[in-house]
Amino acid sequence: MGAHTDLSRTLRRSMAGWRAWGLVGVVALGAACTSAAAHSNEPVPTTRAAAPSTRAPRATTPRRPAPVAKGAVTFAFGGDVHFEGPLRGLLERDPDSVLAAIAPTLRSSDIAMVNLETAITDRGKPEAKEYTFRAPASALQALTAAGIDVATEANNHGVDFGTDGLRDTLAARAHSPGVHVIGIGRDADDAYAPYRATVHGERIAVIAASQVIDGALESTWTASDTHAGIASAKNLPRLLTAVRAARATSDTVVVFLHWGVEGASCPTATQRSTAAALVAAGADVVIGSHSHTLLGAGHLGSAFVDYGLGNFAFYTGIATGVLTVTMTGRHVDGYRWIPAHILGGVPHRVDGAVASTAIDAWQRLRACTDLSP
Repeated sequence: MGAHTDLSRTLRRSMAGWRAWGLVGVVALGAACTSAAAHSNEPVPTTRAAAPSTRAPRATTPRRPAPVAKGAVTFAFGGDVHFEGPLRGLLERDPDSVLAAIAPTLRSSDIAMVNLETAITDRGKPEAKEYTFRAPASALQALTAAGIDVATEANNHGVDFGTDGLRDTLAARAHSPGVHVIGIGRDADDAYAPYRATVHGERIAVIAASQVIDGALESTWTASDTHAGIASAKNLPRLLTAVRAARATSDTVVVFLHWGVEGASCPTATQRSTAAALVAAGADVVIGSHSHTLLGAGHLGSAFVDYGLGNFAFYTGIATGVLTVTMTGRHVDGYRWIPAHILGGVPHRVDGAVASTAIDAWQRLRACTDLSP
């Protein structure tokens, strides 16, 4: 992806305004879903002293909050998104309103990102696998309208409809109304290429890759020097090379990975070692998806890691949320879990005692990780 200026990002932004383990009971849902306006946007403070910054913040658009600190950039991350089940009907009726319930939370960040777990196509033959997902190109319109800036297709559904589906996904990416699609490409260089933006004077790079690819499909799905596909984290040296290259020219480097084991609420040894290798290579924030349930998050040295965000807009699951992480360069200024529930496929924020209980449960997930608060 090429570099993007604040002005181009502002212009683009103005174009449109699973199995999960429930953290709280469904009984409380009716009274729990409330407007995002009742929540503060302040991150959880950390005890680390912030490094001084000499960069001047950019001028923000009217719908963006003032910077938390000079040069600070707030990221919002959501988990797995597809447009099957009830979501397909919502998408067909009005793409701009599909994710309206969670859009204010996403738009309150500087950069919002999700895992787009579907091929963007109406063609192709489904691959020989248990679940295959696809959606029309209007899915990208729905993400754009919700305030999502970046979506990763580096996952075990990005090429669910074969070569034709892959061609269509790449074509939809090229004609996206606003959201930038990464982790997939015409070749390896394209697939591993980061999304880049300059926000509040900070140079941001976001890279995506998948450690989950069905064995029989690995050779045909993985982008190489000679054919299109997704960025594979199974080729860890190639991924680390991309991280080091981004580190050399960026103030903040984010890596979004598809990894882990479905249904597992604790990270595997491979996830832990991969996170450590990414941080050593220069990643400041490492975010994960795939398990369809929430996993723990916290600091790994000076970096921030979330091992699993669970489902976000999905036909199954209950507990979900938006993770915000505020960075000034390489410094983690703070982070916050904003809990939500999936209703009719769509995430809705929760409030009051339900939200407090969900946040406490999310914090406890860190106990089986190698992370600190």
